[in-house]
Amino acid sequence: MENAMDQAAAYMPLVINAVKAVIVLVIGWLLAGILSGVTRRRIVSHPRIDDTIGGFAASIVRWLVLLVTVIAVMQLFGIEATSLVAVLGAGTLAVGLALQGTLSDIAAGVMLIIFRPYKIGQFVDIGGTSGTVKDLNLFVTELVTPDNVQIIMPNGKAWGTVVTNFSAHETRRLDLTFGIDYGDDADKATQIILDVASADERVHKDPEAWVRVTNLGDSSVDLGVRLWCDAGDYWELKFHMLKSVKEAFDAGGISIPYPHTVEIKKAG
Repeated sequence: MENAMDQAAAYMPLVINAVKAVIVLVIGWLLAGILSGVTRRRIVSHPRIDDTIGGFAASIVRWLVLLVTVIAVMQLFGIEATSLVAVLGAGTLAVGLALQGTLSDIAAGVMLIIFRPYKIGQFVDIGGTSGTVKDLNLFVTELVTPDNVQIIMPNGKAWGTVVTNFSAHETRRLDLTFGIDYGDDADKATQIILDVASADERVHKDPEAWVRVTNLGDSSVDLGVRLWCDAGDYWELKFHMLKSVKEAFDAGGISIPYPHTVEIKKAG
């Protein structure tokens, strides 16, 4: 009985420290979430600071608080901070090799924040993957596709590939091609397209609308069209022009050729 009590007394400090460690971990985890949220809101609410920086800074704050929490828990079990630093220093090579992918993602995240090839809310294509940037943190870039599919891309991959940013500039050029029959009047068709474009307020007057014969195809004369508009109007203007020009061609007697199938039967 006395032996059991002695053993229980011996383990009591460890149990107490374990309980303290759990409490510290819970508090640290909650504090990390609260501080990262406050950091994000403060930065996002500032009119002169990009939203992208808010998410990145919030991620840094969260991981720093968690790191301090882990160090505090280790100290509860008698592991001094100086000893921990010495151990980490000795294992730097091993840790670096094991986490080289993660470390490269962090370094890439810093570069993305510094050079900012894209920002939150912009529509981009990163190495063949397209979507709207929803978040950028220490490790990954989060994209959302037009059909609302989430894509998580490591920052290392995002930094090391070609980035096409469709929202980087306020204006975009809309390129279209309309084919007309060889028997139709190209000048008349050109004027119809210009009239449709000029009637739409989304089409910029400067640079002015451009329509030229760009190709003589096998069955059609191709008219190339270049219109400038606000980036946000690009897709709706494209759909509107395709429909309106088709209707205007029909009303003006301009035909749009289409492939014909000719069946040849051999006699006998």
